[in-house]
Amino acid sequence: MEKIEASPNYHDGKFHNHSPRLPSPKFTLKGAWDFATGKGVDNLRPSMPLPSIKTDLFQLDRKDNVIMWMGHSSLFMQIDGIRFLVDPVLVTGSPVSFFNKPYPGTEVYKPKDIPDIDYLLITHDHWDHLDYKAVINLKDKIGKVVCGLGVGEHFRRWKFNNENIIELDWNESVTLKENIVLHILAAQHYSGRASFGSDNTLWVSFMIEAPSANIFISGDTGYGGHFSEIGKKFHNIDLAILEFGQYGYDWRDIHIMPDEFAQTINDLNPRRSFATHHAKYTLARHSWKEPLEIASKLNEQEGFNIITPMIGELVYYKDFSQKFTKWWENIE
Repeated sequence: MEKIEASPNYHDGKFHNHSPRLPSPKFTLKGAWDFATGKGVDNLRPSMPLPSIKTDLFQLDRKDNVIMWMGHSSLFMQIDGIRFLVDPVLVTGSPVSFFNKPYPGTEVYKPKDIPDIDYLLITHDHWDHLDYKAVINLKDKIGKVVCGLGVGEHFRRWKFNNENIIELDWNESVTLKENIVLHILAAQHYSGRASFGSDNTLWVSFMIEAPSANIFISGDTGYGGHFSEIGKKFHNIDLAILEFGQYGYDWRDIHIMPDEFAQTINDLNPRRSFATHHAKYTLARHSWKEPLEIASKLNEQEGFNIITPMIGELVYYKDFSQKFTKWWENIE
């Protein structure tokens, strides 16, 4: 609490964004019913199981520089000999079993499929990013946990060794090994394990500076001035992994909206981008594949290099010739 209370981002008993959040929408039974039934939205959920690839991660050479997406925001990464796991939601993305059901075909990876991990990165403590059952099952495989201020308290309560928990504020850094630095950076979101949020833990983005590449992980965030600040601070971003999906008018300040995605990429100016936070759950009222369609259109119209791998497909992030199919095209 001493470190939390000393943070310039914490006052009045909670953490704050650089820009004030808009008021949350009021709960109504009609709104809940429209969301649950998908009223007024075509293809809210896929009509058939989604394609995926089951990669045996235990057989990977640690020297291979690869990233693998496991749906929504979950990532397995090997970067210059270090293994990372990001926001692994591999068991349940909700506190109640009947809500937030994964799409058929997306539950390819479970905790048993994950090898030993050097660093678990947690962007924030919402259920669809911090899966209690997953991290408990992965506990003996995890070296260290890196997260924002306050999030480490969850891990201490779950009996993780305090010496292996690294909690940092925005614009703080930790050296992982020689020539590899992890920077904790700003995002525009909120936090809390309850649906209404408490904002007593810090939401973050990450930048991994390594010899092979500089990789940015946005975490859940709305569009804001922090993107241009990050782009100016880090001039050579090789890959920007951006949360783009589960957006809507009511959440326009905490999730990147479709008309803001191109500007986000321009602000960061990465060599390649990778849109995540979609294709596993329905948390907002838009077509399940709309983020992928928008990304593909931006590639064609603006000349962006936004990669679109399917779940489980290995991304060799140093290989800029690697191609990805429009695997979602013929699925309604």
